[in-house]
Amino acid sequence: MVHVHGVIGRAHPHWLIFPAVLFFSMASAGFAPAQNSDQLALATEAPDTLFRSQPAHVEPPPTPEELGDALMLHQRYQAAIESYSRATPTSGIWNKMGIAFQMMNGSEGALRCYKKSLKLNPRNAHAINNLGSLHFSLREFAPAERMYRKALALEPGSAVVELNLGTDLIAEQKYDEGWQHYQAALDMDPHAFENTASLRIGSQASAQNRGAVNYYMAKGLTQAGEMATAIDHLRLALEQGFASPRKIEADENFAALRGIPAYEDLITQTRRH
Repeated sequence: MVHVHGVIGRAHPHWLIFPAVLFFSMASAGFAPAQNSDQLALATEAPDTLFRSQPAHVEPPPTPEELGDALMLHQRYQAAIESYSRATPTSGIWNKMGIAFQMMNGSEGALRCYKKSLKLNPRNAHAINNLGSLHFSLREFAPAERMYRKALALEPGSAVVELNLGTDLIAEQKYDEGWQHYQAALDMDPHAFENTASLRIGSQASAQNRGAVNYYMAKGLTQAGEMATAIDHLRLALEQGFASPRKIEADENFAALRGIPAYEDLITQTRRH
């Protein structure tokens, strides 16, 4: 599994999860020949066989798409775009190029690529979801919601889209509905909220929006058993002014955190301020 920004994703390849964390899976290009038991056994052979010539195994060169994937792995997004541009321009390739642009905050390039992807395949749920994430990053919450709902109609079992839609609804202050989609994501994938500490809220979002998302993310993480990460998100929600110690303690969704030293310290320290 390959990830960007330190998040290990269990999501489907080529999804972009709110707001700009990419989850995809691809085989890394292997250029170094791996040792095997036959090669290791050569060391025990007699000298006249030790240097006996072996048939050469030549790896085929990576395709432009494979090279682009490898460059994405190393966060070399501009080089990845150049490599993808040499591949056959399929809907999937345009979607990957859009992701690369978006990871560089290149909104115009990302929009152009996603549109080209959808022109070739209007039912490409990956590109539709990613276009939604682009709208979200621009604080265009209503268009983002439409894109996520469209993607979810095409991929009704996608926990990634459920998370994205839930996050968008929370940013729109539709808290109960957003929380329902977070719970739906957990029902689809109990690990949906794992390793979300590196999820970045778009810098253009208000502190209130970021606080709300962090608060509800903490709920999901607690439900998923990710207690340490849940406490981290609660800390952010407190700092961003969405939550208070009283509100957190009254919320039974956080009952499982009670008694955990880090949680108790957070509540105590916040009360003092």
